[in-house]
Amino acid sequence: MAILPILTAPDPILKKRAQPVEEVTDDIRTLLDDMVETMYDAPGIGLAAPQVGVLQQIIVVDVTDEDEEPFAYKMINPEITWSSDDLSIYEEGCLSVPQSYSEVERPAEIKVTYLDENGAAQELKADGLLATCIQHEIDHLNGTLFIDHISRIKRSIIMRKLTKMKKAG
Repeated sequence: MAILPILTAPDPILKKRAQPVEEVTDDIRTLLDDMVETMYDAPGIGLAAPQVGVLQQIIVVDVTDEDEEPFAYKMINPEITWSSDDLSIYEEGCLSVPQSYSEVERPAEIKVTYLDENGAAQELKADGLLATCIQHEIDHLNGTLFIDHISRIKRSIIMRKLTKMKKAG
């Protein structure tokens, strides 16, 4: 397994759409394992393949508490098939938008279908932080960052800060 470099905004890859995975291969399983290791190392609770420069529909998510046994969902071609009318607000951050946080409103509950690392079809009903994290990571597959859900003024401030951080090295 390997720790992969995480791209940060305004990298243009982060604004591109990821392509569906045609076949779950050993290379895909290795990428999933590397993504989980990278997410834990960062540390983060979710990571999408575009964040490590791979434009494929793959995400990993682990929202377990520190005192719980880690459990990472590995999702290939995830698709939200249902979302609740009830909304929830979480303060979100992102490994690709370092040191920046903002409240984002999203559906409180979702159902998501995906392929697991063995290529088997799965369905998951999620709520709370897990639902928010899955939606956040699926946004990455569509070229959307959490800052695209906030006001233009807040987004502009965050992007200026990121640009300064990149220039400073």
